[in-house]
Amino acid sequence: SVRTPANYDPVVAHPLLVVYAGAGHSRGASERFTDLTSISTTAGFIVAYADHRRLSIKVLDDLATIPAAVAHNWRINLEKVFLTGHSDGGTAAAAMAFRPDDGLDPAGIAPSAAGVSGQDLMAYRCPDNLRVMILHNRDDELFLGFGATAAQWWANCNRCETKMKVKGADGCLDYSRCPENGKVRYCEADGGHRRWPGINQAMLEFFL
Repeated sequence: SVRTPANYDPVVAHPLLVVYAGAGHSRGASERFTDLTSISTTAGFIVAYADHRRLSIKVLDDLATIPAAVAHNWRINLEKVFLTGHSDGGTAAAAMAFRPDDGLDPAGIAPSAAGVSGQDLMAYRCPDNLRVMILHNRDDELFLGFGATAAQWWANCNRCETKMKVKGADGCLDYSRCPENGKVRYCEADGGHRRWPGINQAMLEFFL
């Protein structure tokens, strides 16, 4: 499902936000769960929601084709493609960035409750700098602590100052001295695995 701004102009190249669904969620359920449509389209984004499919290498390769597919029908700025999702959707959003051969180079990712730890990421080479906002609830019973270690890996990749973090008004921690296009933020809130963090405005501002 693709949602466009009310004032969509085919002459203007819009940023794209792809939202990957959590396990068992359809595109519609994911749209309702994340509540990203109104705030994102108001900010000028085109938003694409994908159904959940059981993750595999073949499925990840297929999910990586979504921005190009959307660009066939809507005017997309392919240098401003951003990815998010929750649980399996968060894992997919992260995988689009660290997998080297899927043909997709996002400008930023914001995986939520992803099943990817810093130890998992050590098996991969660092991609080119991109904005990374890790969302992970502190009481996530399925992937306890995964978010913090993943954020540390990304900060090392982007050559941030990993021992210096600045706490923002939203409670998120920004790693210091990151390159402009390689900023890393870690957001940890109360709640378990099934809770969407709901800091949608902060996410969009971080991307742009």
